[in-house]
Amino acid sequence: MGRRPDRHIPMQRALITGGAGFVGANLARRLLAEGCEVHLLVRPRFQDWRIRSVKDDLRFWTAAIEDGRAVGEAMAAVKPDAVFHLAAHGAYPHQTDRCAMFETNVLGTRNIVNGALAAGVGSLVVAGSSSEYGRRSKPHRESDEPRPESDYARTKAVATAWCSWKARESSASITTLRLYSVYGPWEEPTRLVPRLIVEGRQGRRPPLANPATSRDFVYVDDAVKAILLASKMSPSVAGAVYNAGTGRQTTLADAVRAADELFGIEAEPVWASMPDRSWDTPVWVADNRLIRENLGWEPKVGFNEGLRKTLDWYEAETTVHKLYETAE
Repeated sequence: MGRRPDRHIPMQRALITGGAGFVGANLARRLLAEGCEVHLLVRPRFQDWRIRSVKDDLRFWTAAIEDGRAVGEAMAAVKPDAVFHLAAHGAYPHQTDRCAMFETNVLGTRNIVNGALAAGVGSLVVAGSSSEYGRRSKPHRESDEPRPESDYARTKAVATAWCSWKARESSASITTLRLYSVYGPWEEPTRLVPRLIVEGRQGRRPPLANPATSRDFVYVDDAVKAILLASKMSPSVAGAVYNAGTGRQTTLADAVRAADELFGIEAEPVWASMPDRSWDTPVWVADNRLIRENLGWEPKVGFNEGLRKTLDWYEAETTVHKLYETAE
């Protein structure tokens, strides 16, 4: 990989894996708005509902990222200034295939990195996961030893370690962002924030777990900003890893209270109307000092504001109502 572009020079051409997913679709729209030529590396028969309205403005390359040759050919043909590797498997409860997690998250990441190196890509940003840290009693710091507790988290931790090593070995510009609980427009319909909105519009609440369950919620526009900063600014060290979290913890009780205020729901919540999940914990929050200091990232949107923004998007984007209303 060559020298990083200056942060003030617009990106001319980008390639995104996972570009039809939640964060990827928002990133693709942002890059298009900035005048960038945007290429998506997609699987055969991918779901396009998130990007259907901008599909004519995007360029597509069909290949499974487990196929190293196909990935390399796409990279060589596109010659992007930057690659954003957001594709993953195992982040959702219905994705339980351990082999698919390893092939996508580990082997797929290796192929993306090797393909980018061979094509001389200037910058590569990889989406890691806060789950790599495991449950702890204090905010996560990048210097903490990973303690992954699930197959998904283990494969993501392996990918992060490999990217850091490869960056040092090759003097390449590879940056991993450990994303926290990103939410906002185009999120998976079964997740908490979409359920709060869909049910809240009907004066109801979704089933609720333990009110003390906590997350570090990051509005998707802030997450996209962190990703773009990572692609345009030199990290402090080769293979840098940054926490893309707000540093503010939101409990389930906080989230429900915000939704109740938004929709005028007065009845008392029925807690434990759904069982706790194995990953639920009362402490889950980023120490984000490193990304603030080194990349200048400042998350702007608090949870209450982000919930309102997501509701405004949902009410305007009527094409997704049936999909969200029938999600289970």
